[in-house]
Amino acid sequence: MAYTPKILAFAGSTRAESFNKKLIRVAVKGAEAAGAQVTILDLRDLALPLFDGDDESAQGLHPGARKFKDLLIVHDGIMISSPEYNSSISGVLKNALDWASRPSKTEKPLAGFTGKPAVLMSASPGALGGLRGLATVRSIIGNMGMLVLPEQVAVSMAHEAFNPDGSLKDEKKQASVEDLGNKLAAIIVKLKADTQSAAMSS
Repeated sequence: MAYTPKILAFAGSTRAESFNKKLIRVAVKGAEAAGAQVTILDLRDLALPLFDGDDESAQGLHPGARKFKDLLIVHDGIMISSPEYNSSISGVLKNALDWASRPSKTEKPLAGFTGKPAVLMSASPGALGGLRGLATVRSIIGNMGMLVLPEQVAVSMAHEAFNPDGSLKDEKKQASVEDLGNKLAAIIVKLKADTQSAAMSS
């Protein structure tokens, strides 16, 4: 792989033993096996308050939001493992995306999102594995200009799905999640190659 893809990976949960934090690490394994350089982010570390336009006007962009935006900008694509809260996206994830979407005079609109590929996955104790929430996540980041890969994986009965080492008990599901990381790395390389080719022929 000539180009080393840079991928940002995070779960939409702050809970220490989050099923989605475990799941994102499975996808990271696949991306790294494909030659990608992956940064794992814990949204808890950003310490983001609820977005408030008045606070933003008075104090500027929150330091955690600035860090998140900077990480999004310098990475080529993202992997999100999203928990499902009441059939939708978690408040933690939505709030982080809202902060990162805020405009800046020194950046292009949605600089951390536009034109970048993403893959989605979810894990939930429920029978659908968080599948309903993924539709909302896909809609949000798609409207931010991201190229969301059609492939996604939802892990049901998540409280019973993982081995002590963090791998999935279902080997086929393990392979499917790893393949998400692999596919994301591959599409980033292809997009880079296409961009370079277009630049050389122009």
